[in-house]
Amino acid sequence: MPSQCLDISPEVSKALARGQPVVALESTILSHGMPWPDNVETAHDVEKIIRDLGAVPATTAIVNGRLKAGLSDAEIDYIGSHSQAMHKASRRDLPWVMARGESGTTTVASTMIIAEKAGIRIFATGGIGGVHRGAQETFDISADLQELARTPVAVVCSGPKIILDLGLTLEYLETMGVTVVGYGTDKLPGFYVRETQWNVDCRADSPVDIANILRSRWSLGLDGGVLITNPVDKSLSLTLEEVERILEHSFQEMAVEGVSGKAITPWLIKRLHEATKGRSLTTNIELLKSNVRLAAQIACDYC
Repeated sequence: MPSQCLDISPEVSKALARGQPVVALESTILSHGMPWPDNVETAHDVEKIIRDLGAVPATTAIVNGRLKAGLSDAEIDYIGSHSQAMHKASRRDLPWVMARGESGTTTVASTMIIAEKAGIRIFATGGIGGVHRGAQETFDISADLQELARTPVAVVCSGPKIILDLGLTLEYLETMGVTVVGYGTDKLPGFYVRETQWNVDCRADSPVDIANILRSRWSLGLDGGVLITNPVDKSLSLTLEEVERILEHSFQEMAVEGVSGKAITPWLIKRLHEATKGRSLTTNIELLKSNVRLAAQIACDYC
């Protein structure tokens, strides 16, 4: 990408030039995924985890109309403390946010775009978007899925968010040719929930195994990425029954309040946080850290 559109931090640029492992990170966690100050603390923590494992973190964002791969501590602090002023920018939003010189935080889709343009192959996040429940009527399908089908970046996460229709999300990924890998599991994780009823495409029991899958896919010249799903620790997992009970009430409330579009996911995440008295936030933070550790290990093996 032309330099006038993308700024790569000196740390990330040096690592890429030397062929060292780099892990991309999204920034929507700073604006919509967690409340302040947990968001800023977590963002700094995950960057430290990556560095401690021998890789370099590249948190992404749009700052004053410029795409960023690698943020300074001051930029992370500013975005996290001014979250309400940040646009939640997916693929469709990048052109107008950039054209207006405005700032925004990156979703899974836009992080993949920036990572690919910067030359970063591995990206860690909490969970991906997918096919929303009721999509047969609303056609509400996250741009994350199409990005996985077209952009060659591996996404390490704890599965699609449990608020989605996981069965239809897997069907969509299968149709688009996206390989879904389970790290140490044959079952698809559901973000807060460690295990769901659906099977992944294949199981891998080590970061080396996953790195080999990535090499094989991209050596074939296939478009798109790979979804690597890492189950949350048993001690932190919410039960499927508990989550479904909360969601049933929340969907009814959401309909009354008229919540729609990109507001749905953060609204439901907030309701889960309230209903679980903060347990879902703790789980969210810890699963993200686990995913970041795995992504750093994969990046080191891949390089």
